[in-house]
Amino acid sequence: MSKGKNKDKKRERAEAELLPDDAATAISANQTRDSDEAPGHTLDLPKDFSLSDPKLPKAIEDAAMRSGSYPYDKRMKREEYDEQLLALQIELMKLQKYNLKVGNRILCLYEGRDGSGKGSCIKAFNEHMNPRNTRTVALPKPTETERGQLYFQRYAVHLPTAGEVVLFDRSWYNRAGVERVMGFCTEDQLAVFLREAPEFEGLLVRDGIKLFKFYLTIGREMQLVRFHERAQDPLKQWKLSPVDMAALSRYDDYTHAEVEMFRFTHTAIAPWIVIRANDQRRARIETIRHVLLSIEYEGRDLDAIGSHDPRIIGSGPEFFHPHVAQPRS
Repeated sequence: MSKGKNKDKKRERAEAELLPDDAATAISANQTRDSDEAPGHTLDLPKDFSLSDPKLPKAIEDAAMRSGSYPYDKRMKREEYDEQLLALQIELMKLQKYNLKVGNRILCLYEGRDGSGKGSCIKAFNEHMNPRNTRTVALPKPTETERGQLYFQRYAVHLPTAGEVVLFDRSWYNRAGVERVMGFCTEDQLAVFLREAPEFEGLLVRDGIKLFKFYLTIGREMQLVRFHERAQDPLKQWKLSPVDMAALSRYDDYTHAEVEMFRFTHTAIAPWIVIRANDQRRARIETIRHVLLSIEYEGRDLDAIGSHDPRIIGSGPEFFHPHVAQPRS
């Protein structure tokens, strides 16, 4: 057998092992292919942008906060953020106490683009909650046994029991996002998922689980800023995987995937809640606030919780259908 054939077989084995549930560590075979072979539409990186360059181009930095039609020019002030977050976290303590008393099950899914701040939203949510009754689920690469199971099966075993709050840092929606964009699933597998996800979620809600599906969106320039920050900070470099790197040139592909995902899986029983997350402080506040406003519990202080910012959080067409770039000729 020739060296070329050996090389092709090695690549085939590597591709077979690449599953998007392990997006934090997997190596994308798509990176080694020509751009013409990549699925969907790609978006070239700015010519003066480089993750290895310590200096971020000023044009990108200046445009970051308002990118993606974000409604604010600046981040929420630290003093205001700390005050609101503390009040919300105190309310979360009340919710948890009541949750244990009545045996409610709360499930929050955090989805979104790479760099959108899913982890920081989860950290703000569970920072002071009792870890005995609050779990964060961020699944690693599936085992060989899990690969042969029903797709939702490996997630189902982590669902909350009575009195628990479970926060998924990415969930079964990997299939509609990373897997689809990076070519890790077939069109048939995607079609089956988009048909069955609403049925699966309907089963959960009808069984009494309080389900929240958060999708964090960020603008193109803001994503570049956050990736650059990760690349330059030795304490954050672990967050940059090859799949993340490949996502940089597929911003429009993810946008198309988002629109399709919302179209099929936004239902009355399990709606999507979109959070504009260019400002991570506002995103953290709104995700926590939404849960607190959605569940009645003893001692709930509506004044402390406050009201939603409709410019940041919503489920209307303006949130679900952002501008989608047309295919390039």
